[in-house]
Amino acid sequence: MVISFAESALRDLDAVQAWYLEQGVPDVGPRLVAEVFQHVQALAEHPDMGKVVPEFDQAFLRELIHPPFRIVCRRDRQRVRIVRVWCSERLLHLPTADDEGSSRT
Repeated sequence: MVISFAESALRDLDAVQAWYLEQGVPDVGPRLVAEVFQHVQALAEHPDMGKVVPEFDQAFLRELIHPPFRIVCRRDRQRVRIVRVWCSERLLHLPTADDEGSSRT
């Protein structure tokens, strides 16, 4: 199974690193991002791991919990695409026109 990252997930990971840099702990962001990349590698062998994202209740949309993050994945026939990496306490929502260009961690 192929694993890929959507631009939205890559932006989320960039924002994580920027936030920890702003907090004065520049080594934490890259470490957490590396942990996320390592965690999702298991999807290559186990593409259905994780649970269905409760906000959407769609079997193809799953999440892995890697504190403090929710790693949201979309499973297709031949790949798993990481679509978002959200802070665990946030609820997901469908993007609206107002969300265009906004990015929050």
